[in-house]
Amino acid sequence: MKIVPLAVLTAIVAVANPMPAQDRPTVAAPANSLYVGADGKYESAPDTALFQFNISVQESNAQKAYQRASEAAEQVRQLLKSNQIDPQAAEVGFFSLQPVYDYHTPKRKLVGYQVNTGVSLKLKDFAKVGPIVGQLSDLDVTQNQTLSYILENPEAAKARAVEDAYHKAREEALTLARASGRVLGELSYASVDVQQMGMPVPVMGVRAMRVAEAGAPGPTAEFTPQKITITAHVNALFLLK
Repeated sequence: MKIVPLAVLTAIVAVANPMPAQDRPTVAAPANSLYVGADGKYESAPDTALFQFNISVQESNAQKAYQRASEAAEQVRQLLKSNQIDPQAAEVGFFSLQPVYDYHTPKRKLVGYQVNTGVSLKLKDFAKVGPIVGQLSDLDVTQNQTLSYILENPEAAKARAVEDAYHKAREEALTLARASGRVLGELSYASVDVQQMGMPVPVMGVRAMRVAEAGAPGPTAEFTPQKITITAHVNALFLLK
């Protein structure tokens, strides 16, 4: 028996934030085959805490600003060492020197120079997050601190999302084959698209995380970091018996 106009059936299991249809391949399915598509997902716990902040200092002249910035960087370096963290784990994203003017006077007046450096620190040991966040926020040369939890090694999570999408696609194919009185055969073709849902929103500005009472737990203490969702779309072509 040969399946006609309805030989090619597409079943899509909808999930949040589905992938654009135009990104999915079109397949000229042969007779006696069934073409289905399905979305799957996997929620993974983050494996890395990403702490980002700026070192920012201002002095009356450029030389003093550079000198103070060097001293501030040394403070951060020693703080990391005191917490058994290799300073090389911290990455510097930029280094800038810019003049600072007083615009309240009729003619702007140069009042000093500001040095800014962006620093990014990744921590695998979440137990160190609290102490590092607290100590760095106490330094008067750091600002714009944010803490995020990310998935730096997503390959295993991607594989689980693909498995979920394929199982759903096969279940759809089995249902359609049974409904048409046919037997589902082997997989003839498949395509896979995998996406990681948007980066987690930073937990909060670390300046706001200071605890009023000594010994009180921080705002994130004892809570579980937000999980990260990996989505996958599988298109599968099965032969029919």
